[in-house]
Amino acid sequence: MRSLIYAICLCVTTFVAADDAFDYAHGVSYIEPLKYPADFEHFEYVNPHAPLGGTIRIPEMGTYDSFNGIIDKGRVALGFWRMGATSLIYDRLLERSLDEPASAYSRLAEGVWVSDDFKAFAFKIRGDAYWHDGTPLTIDDVIFTFETLQEKGAAGVRSALGELGSIERISDNEVLFRTKPESVANPDLIFVIGDYAILPKHYWQDRDISKTTVIPPLGSGPYKMARFEMGRNLVLERVKDYWGDRLPVNVGRHNWENMKIDYFKDESVQLEALKGDVIDIRSETVSKNWTTQYEFPAVKNGYLNKELVDIARPWGLWAPIQWNVERPYLADVRVREALWLMSEFRWTNRVLMYGFYNYSKSFFYNSPMASSGLPSERELKLLEPWRGQIPDRVFTTEFNGNETTGYGFDRDNVKRAIELMKEAGWEIRDGRMTNIETGEPYPTLDLVFNSPYSMRQETPLARMLNMIGIRTSLRTLEVSNWLFRMRNDQFDGTCHNFEPPNIPGIMLRNRLGSASADTPGGQNWSNIRDPAVDAMIDHIMAAREPEELYAATRALDRIMLWNFYYINGLGSPGYRLVYWDKFDQPQFDFRLQRSGWIDTWWYDEAKAENVRVGMAKLTGR
Repeated sequence: MRSLIYAICLCVTTFVAADDAFDYAHGVSYIEPLKYPADFEHFEYVNPHAPLGGTIRIPEMGTYDSFNGIIDKGRVALGFWRMGATSLIYDRLLERSLDEPASAYSRLAEGVWVSDDFKAFAFKIRGDAYWHDGTPLTIDDVIFTFETLQEKGAAGVRSALGELGSIERISDNEVLFRTKPESVANPDLIFVIGDYAILPKHYWQDRDISKTTVIPPLGSGPYKMARFEMGRNLVLERVKDYWGDRLPVNVGRHNWENMKIDYFKDESVQLEALKGDVIDIRSETVSKNWTTQYEFPAVKNGYLNKELVDIARPWGLWAPIQWNVERPYLADVRVREALWLMSEFRWTNRVLMYGFYNYSKSFFYNSPMASSGLPSERELKLLEPWRGQIPDRVFTTEFNGNETTGYGFDRDNVKRAIELMKEAGWEIRDGRMTNIETGEPYPTLDLVFNSPYSMRQETPLARMLNMIGIRTSLRTLEVSNWLFRMRNDQFDGTCHNFEPPNIPGIMLRNRLGSASADTPGGQNWSNIRDPAVDAMIDHIMAAREPEELYAATRALDRIMLWNFYYINGLGSPGYRLVYWDKFDQPQFDFRLQRSGWIDTWWYDEAKAENVRVGMAKLTGR
């Protein structure tokens, strides 16, 4: 297989001339060479002639209380996030391609340079970019952004930028980033830096960026705030003179005239809002709804579309239980295995999920990064130094999940779970799991969720745990309250998707790394402090060839699975999208890394009129 170094060399020139000028390229990639040449006009997954106009009405769960997306405090409104497709009011240095596993092209940056060892990279900034108030966007804004993120950003942001050392202004439109001398080279870092929203220095210099704000900040991107009702809804309007409209990475994108976002505190109400044509599109998160709630006339007559979208990116684990292993009663791997044995994926999927899901037996499910069989020679080379400190089964046993018939509880699993609890110092007395030495009952497990459907999904687990004398408390919280409890260690278990990207290093460090567990507000909610996990993440971040990357991810996968930090189960076969037939979308024969409706679709007046007329006939109104 082609080496990563070869791929990078094809995509990014790494020569530095004698006068220290950088030979810039139009993009950067990892794993595979860039798909698009320097003179490309637009991505293949857009329609360059898409008409502009119309409104799309989008739902969000919970509420929002801030427009500052770089800090941990509060919940930021859609459109104001610090990176990705929902960062709509800002620009970023690079734009990731959706039809490649790990490639990004010039957006705010006119060019990008990367050193051979990934320890230095430079950006040349375009000279025609400006903020919505007409002020030019300059290299000072770029430097301000990353100095601010390093100092005041959310814990996950500071962790993501952990290797970043110096930020050097090398000309009026060039900036050089260098990693810390002692840091391991990290290919993910340039993509993360390229993806962060660039912030306006002149706007924030008299404001406290470390606090939440209910005043929409200044942006430079394709949208700006039109109006809002705090916590309930907001409307973003397209910037008519957006400076970056004709950039190759933006052609055919951001076609909505307005984007209206409504917030819902109940998913059932959100579903009814879709049926009632109050919102236009939603991702259906509940398999029961997907199977049973879309049989009404609007769907049967083609006015409301129901589409299972096949996504190319790794799916990972969908809504797994993750334990807070800092709790003394969850710290023992034997206890966590006993809890895992009491889970029933086959029954839950068959009865509660209508057979929708596949069984995900890997943190990298739907990806070559996933482990299978026994460790390869490359994996063993990484794992051997940890023999005796990681479960022996990592070396000897294929992880096949907790397979059951799906009909009734598995008596062998129950028996083995009770045995494991006894080995860990617990036994059943008078129907209650009890500490053998102290006589104290096993603490009630506090399971908190941000959706009633997650709670419903885990009710069978609670019932099985009660069977062996472990009491549980299951609660659904409003999203902001749930986030507060996650960030402040106020839970025993929760459901939270684990969806790694194609360059997973920084995400893994944030979600699984010891340093993140020790950082207030960090994203390692499970409080995993495992040196073997940290070592595998370091190997992942240091990988330069596909075989090295896959060996490291598979080794990490095995360590995580056999430690039972999570209860794996649901593996999504696709992205469940439901939308009124008012829109059109580009046609292509390849899979994307995400669904592109938010930034590549467009409003179709003829289709919208057809829906209006058709629904009027169906409803008599």
